[in-house]
Amino acid sequence: MNPRRWQCVAIFLIWIISISMPAARAEMPVSEAVPVHIQTELPKAVMQGQGTFRWFGLRIYDATLWTGPEGWNDLQKNKVALDLRYARNLVGRKIADASVQEMEKLHQGSASQRQQWLQQMTTLFPDVKEGTHITGIYVPNESARFYLDGKWLGEIRDAEFARAFFSIWLDPQTSAPDLRKKLLGHS
Repeated sequence: MNPRRWQCVAIFLIWIISISMPAARAEMPVSEAVPVHIQTELPKAVMQGQGTFRWFGLRIYDATLWTGPEGWNDLQKNKVALDLRYARNLVGRKIADASVQEMEKLHQGSASQRQQWLQQMTTLFPDVKEGTHITGIYVPNESARFYLDGKWLGEIRDAEFARAFFSIWLDPQTSAPDLRKKLLGHS
């Protein structure tokens, strides 16, 4: 192999190592302390599971599902908290758009409901940076509450929205079944 080709291979390998090293270090730290905002919403919260969402190999966010001491049941009865720690900068509108697309894939809500939900999420969801946490609290038959880095962000008081939103991760037909398994503690 000629020296120029070796140089290209070496640069490529260094690049691969450099982009994979930070991801390996920052990947899903095991968290034992319940964040205060989750503890306030969900007394006696326990971590059900954790996982990482990747899109075409790129780490988008790390997710942690918190439940009450009874553990995961379903989205009918129990309050749960889903914390997403973003691994990259994303625009709030894109987060809202992606959420609606996933709801549509799961046949959640009508087209007009999803349009209304998109408007509400677009108003509510901020742009995020690497390390930003958005926590969603599912309140059965009532609402979805949101926190940004542990501080109150807002609430969408619509039981159908709340179920549709959390179905993105917790429905058996989710587009991220491996993440769902990890969140439910079935890894």
